[in-house]
Amino acid sequence: MKVDIETFQGIARPMYVLEEVRLRRNLSLVAQVAREAGVEVILAFKAFALWKTFPIFKEYIRATTASSLNEARLAFEEFGSAAHTFSPAYTDDEIDAIARCSSHLQFNSLTQYARFHERAKHVNPAISFGLRINPEYSEVGTALYNPCAPGTRFGITADKLPQQLPKDIEGFHCHCHCESGADTFARTLQHIEAKFAKWFPQLKWINFGGGHLMTRVDYDVMLLVDLLQRFRQRYPWLHVILEPGSAFAWQTGPLVSQVVDVVEDRGIKTAILNVSFTCHMPDCLEMPYFPTVRHAEHIDPAAEQPQRAYRLGGNSCLSGDFMGDWLFDHALQVGENIIFEDMLHYTTVKTNMFNGISHPAIVLAKADGTFQMLREFGYEDYRSRMD
Repeated sequence: MKVDIETFQGIARPMYVLEEVRLRRNLSLVAQVAREAGVEVILAFKAFALWKTFPIFKEYIRATTASSLNEARLAFEEFGSAAHTFSPAYTDDEIDAIARCSSHLQFNSLTQYARFHERAKHVNPAISFGLRINPEYSEVGTALYNPCAPGTRFGITADKLPQQLPKDIEGFHCHCHCESGADTFARTLQHIEAKFAKWFPQLKWINFGGGHLMTRVDYDVMLLVDLLQRFRQRYPWLHVILEPGSAFAWQTGPLVSQVVDVVEDRGIKTAILNVSFTCHMPDCLEMPYFPTVRHAEHIDPAAEQPQRAYRLGGNSCLSGDFMGDWLFDHALQVGENIIFEDMLHYTTVKTNMFNGISHPAIVLAKADGTFQMLREFGYEDYRSRMD
């Protein structure tokens, strides 16, 4: 069936809609950056893991990054290449399987390395080991997302590294960003080099992690390319890797929902939807941030509320499962679509089935306007989680 992706008229159930045209536009830019900078850019599953779209991704990139056994298996079995894997805590019962599915294994601490490197090498002799480093610098403003905050559990600071690295350590992994610009990377790179460059001659590769939001409209792509080119000139033996997640799926499609009721208390009108913030858009409450709602304006809740102002309420039992306030150009009616923009990256991988409420389907809007159903969810999906 064909659907107007501006209004989604005729859609009467919640859906995440991935638009192929927008996805390919992002992938083309990512591939261009990799080509011009002479680096490798890979997909981080933590932000996007819709495996039925992997055939599209494989036209542009060759590898992915995993943070768990399940993600490593997804890379190996569905993407068709071994994963670049990092976890803060590998375990005895999973390390063998992770090593089999990984081309690169990055350790969060020297104790994790000491405990598992021989075992992982025995399972996969071709595997390349790295250490996660902490440059003690990050411009991420939200503490929940800052990997370099004081007391962090992520990475090894320079004062804890031996002058001579273990002989089978071939790379460093450094993640300091969250939806950041190239200017932030420029400043961060100064700290990374100042603290860790003396170990670079002992390495074969360096992974600058995720958070490089190169597909955002105001991102300075040329600055990023220049920074990477200059870094490679300084250290030509290092293979450079970036593993953004959001950049691949940034602005590639919305979550389409419907109004099921309108209630009012003390002058506050709430449009209750057939989706939930806590279940289907958890980052809105965790980050927190206000999502963009198509054809609506976010307004100050402290201001006097006009007649067409609404909170948007989720359909779970959590009292705080709402966000507000938005001004619409008409009075909302039961059954009409409320469209939340940019709900593919992170959102789709962080959803849950709290309350057992109906889960949105996932569809691919093809370039010709037709919809391809990627996944529908039902009772058995909820039941199997409790099995």
